[in-house]
Amino acid sequence: MAFEEIKENAEDLKNETKKLIDSSLAYYKLWAFKILMKSTAQMLKLFMLAIMLVVITLFFSIALALGFGYWLNNFAYGFLIVGLIYLVIAIVIYKVQDKIVEKTLLANFSKIFFKKYD
Repeated sequence: MAFEEIKENAEDLKNETKKLIDSSLAYYKLWAFKILMKSTAQMLKLFMLAIMLVVITLFFSIALALGFGYWLNNFAYGFLIVGLIYLVIAIVIYKVQDKIVEKTLLANFSKIFFKKYD
């Protein structure tokens, strides 16, 4: 009789353990899906913003180059000056890129991945 109770309890324990593992697995799948969707949405927003900023920068650059061209009476010099301005900006960004990119990415992704611990 005691052996039958132990056998039933062991069977119940096995079933409850399986249910616990299945529910934990479902929870972590849902959690991973949530993180993936938030990350994807954030990247899509940044991509769309980047496209708009590129278009705006293009139009302002052409306007600035034409403005310098009218001022110097030579459009080639105007575009050359704007190109040199972008070259200087590119060199400065190249020199400080590690500090900017690593700090920003680490901060943003830390907020997303460790949000449940707040």
